[in-house]
Amino acid sequence: MTKPLNIGMIGYGFMGRTHSNAYKRVNDFFDLAYRPILKAVCGRDEQKVRDFADNWQYESVETEWQQLIARDDIDAIDICSPNNTHAEIAIAAAEAGKMVLCEKPLSMNVEEGVRMVEAVEKAGVANTVWYNYRRVPAVTLAKQLIDEGRLGRIFHYRAQFLQDWTIDANLPQGGAALWRLDVNAAGSGVTGDLLAHCIDTAIWLNGRIRDVTAMTETFVTERMHNLTGKVEKVGIDDACAFLCHFENGSLGLFESTRYARGHKALYTFEINGEHGSIRWDLHDLHRLEYFDHREESIIRGWHDVHVTDGDMPYMDKWWVPGLQIGYEHTFVHQVADFLEDLANGQPSSPTFREALETQRVCESVLQSAAKRSWSTV
Repeated sequence: MTKPLNIGMIGYGFMGRTHSNAYKRVNDFFDLAYRPILKAVCGRDEQKVRDFADNWQYESVETEWQQLIARDDIDAIDICSPNNTHAEIAIAAAEAGKMVLCEKPLSMNVEEGVRMVEAVEKAGVANTVWYNYRRVPAVTLAKQLIDEGRLGRIFHYRAQFLQDWTIDANLPQGGAALWRLDVNAAGSGVTGDLLAHCIDTAIWLNGRIRDVTAMTETFVTERMHNLTGKVEKVGIDDACAFLCHFENGSLGLFESTRYARGHKALYTFEINGEHGSIRWDLHDLHRLEYFDHREESIIRGWHDVHVTDGDMPYMDKWWVPGLQIGYEHTFVHQVADFLEDLANGQPSSPTFREALETQRVCESVLQSAAKRSWSTV
């Protein structure tokens, strides 16, 4: 018999939908000791949050996150609100003895992140950050192949995350839909929003990053602000690129922009090693391309691995071989892993402490770009 785990979610936007879907579906496909219960959702607009609750079948609503945390019938707080709210909510939740699941990036900066880590570790509460791309079966398979030593010594890691949705000088900043363009709400632009995903995956697959040298650019420097109605300076980065050294001796090359016309969410990475290479593309997320130099020359070449067989990560829980899954399943996988780790009494990766390492890299990237010099992580 499964134990109920009462979820209190803060925020009801895009991430609120993905998380809610995951909570509702996870026990349909995974045999787990816990079952998430959509106990309450919190948002400032009472009518909108009630509409969301009705649609996703939450039992109740709150309009103040402090009231949600104070409730005795809430076990876990899921933070899906803008970045500038993460620290205050997470620390309060931990002090109240609640488990905390926080959207990425962990915090606005390293200083906030440190306080969040200290709070959850002092309280001894389960915690995780929603870096969901780790849970793409093809990406998890890449991790397995690397850990088995199939690539040998790693020489290069390169990643891109390209979008084009802000190529409009008339697009405003701030407010409910466009807070990611407001530095006071987001902390940074593509560095914290997109590159944070690339960095987390890279650290998970290839180990810690030692130092970075970066450049950033803001192509539209002033935008009307939705909250003030005034034209204000833009403080976020529209594009960022950086080089780095990993602690294992390999070199890294990372690029992210919201000004790559024709790309909505092109996230790719490639890893080159002594014996072989791996590459992956979010647009074809169920496939992993693999090259092994040790094969006979007459058949040596890139393998297009369709990650759908039951002996591949997570896929035994879904359909028959050949039938793929999608973006939303990565969140189901993360909930499943969190609940399994909870039952086993072990940390659920990435923990706040692990996500703090990604935050350190992001901050070093921004410092490097500002100083136009190398920055040690």
